[in-house]
Formats: sequence, structure tokens, C-alpha cells
Amino acid sequence: MNQPLDVAPAWRRFAALVYDLLAVVAIVMVVGLLAQLATGGHIADDKGRLVAWWYQPLQGLVIGAYFFFSWTRGGQTLGMRPWRIRVTDAQGHAVGGRRGLLRLAVGALPLLLLLIYPVTSLKIALLAPLVGWLVLLLPAFVDRRARGVHDRIAGTEIRRIAT
Repeated sequence: MNQPLDVAPAWRRFAALVYDLLAVVAIVMVVGLLAQLATGGHIADDKGRLVAWWYQPLQGLVIGAYFFFSWTRGGQTLGMRPWRIRVTDAQGHAVGGRRGLLRLAVGALPLLLLLIYPVTSLKIALLAPLVGWLVLLLPAFVDRRARGVHDRIAGTEIRRIAT
């Protein structure tokens, strides 16, 4: 399928996601360390249950902020920079707050699948969001503008940056 020259191929998106996964792991570690310091090491009890109710929402908020501000302030996450790709609107302009928030919300929907844990195994509950993200991203391989579901809903796309 022919694509316009400025549209980033889907494989670049997936490569950038691998890089961004490393950034997210680092963010989780730093927030975890700060939370441990703030609670004196008492985020969880002896059985591993979270005592600090705010810990997981804080992790989600900080990770979401990383993506939101990366997309709306320059159009690139750390993972997008080496692959020379950028998030834009359909006309190639910077992504505004509304589009960035919509893209983030739709992209985060598969995390709701973690809620199946009480009725299934931990393994299935952890695989479910991965399958959800795959469903969101697979249309990028067949869409003329290489857009995933979250990009189509938010009116965004991923473009190559001219060298």
C-alpha cells in the first residue's frame, strides 16, 4: 500500500515503543524510590498488599504526564527521537492539549483490562493489556496514514522528520 512520504512506517512506531518502554521503566523506578522515601519504606505490608492507596494512581499520573507533555511540547517522546518521528495532527501541526489528552486516554484503555485479575490468573491479567494495545496498534500496518485506533480517534498521526 502506498503511503505519503512523510508518514512514518509502522515498524518505526514499534521501535520507538521499545525505547519508550525503557523510559517508562526508569520513571516507575524513580517514582517508586520517591514513594519509598516518603513512606519510610511502607508502601506495602508484609504480604505485598499496597498500603499507600495513592501509589498506583501516582505512577499512572506520572507516566501519563510523560507521554502527554512529550506529545504536546515538541511532539516526541524519548523513544521517538532516535527514530526521527513526531506526533502531529492530520495537517502536520503540533498536537494540542485536547488531542494529546484524547490520544492518551484511548491509548491507556487497555490498562482497564488489569481489572480482570480477581476473576482470572495474574498471567492472563498481565497479558490482557498487551493484547489490547496490539488491537489498538495493528491497524497502523494497513491504514494509508499508518494510524492506530488511538490516532484515528484523536486525529493524530506519526510523521517522519525530514533530515
